[in-house]
Amino acid sequence: MVEIEDLTFSYPSGGFGLRVPSLTLKDGERLAIVGPSGSGKTTLLNLIAGILRPATGRIDVGGTDVTTLSDAERRRFRASRIGFVFQDFALLDYLPARQNILYPYRISPGLVLDAAARSRAEALATASGIGDKLDRHPSALSQGEQQRVAICRALVTQPKLVLSDEATGNLDPESKARILDLLFERAEAAGASVLAVTHDHELLPRFDRVLDFNEFREGAVA
Repeated sequence: MVEIEDLTFSYPSGGFGLRVPSLTLKDGERLAIVGPSGSGKTTLLNLIAGILRPATGRIDVGGTDVTTLSDAERRRFRASRIGFVFQDFALLDYLPARQNILYPYRISPGLVLDAAARSRAEALATASGIGDKLDRHPSALSQGEQQRVAICRALVTQPKLVLSDEATGNLDPESKARILDLLFERAEAAGASVLAVTHDHELLPRFDRVLDFNEFREGAVA
């Protein structure tokens, strides 16, 4: 699902350098990435999703080298092929929870907002415990509820790759287990791979493989 070769990246401000000689995520695999803050874990997810562009190297996602795509092509590719749970949720406060979940369908011409998509959004919300809050705007939701909206949005398009940046970070232990069950269950049903950044070491036994990101670190955040 993901193949990375000779990847390098640095921010214009300097003080941080990321080098990933090689990284592979298999179809259907669940890979957790751990490491200290500032080691580049979130940067790697943004590179895989095409939000950032590397200085050098190749990032192949499902047979597409995202480094060769234009800005517009990367946005379309991300919306239709990748489910991304952002650390800050990235919800739009002017839209209610239901429309936030369905937002990928508004920005990608390749996605069709039909009855099946709407039904899937409702089912995901119910399974994650926010089925009765779909008409509320993010400002009227708790942090944990906002996080669940973000997770539903990442899963609603049935992507083949799910990128998760601390998806369970603001949840209590019972909710963490419930959300991870939902994430893995839906990913397995879609045949999707999961690449998750986490600081919660109690969750690591749930993954197929754990990568310590220290081995890819070249510099520190300034």
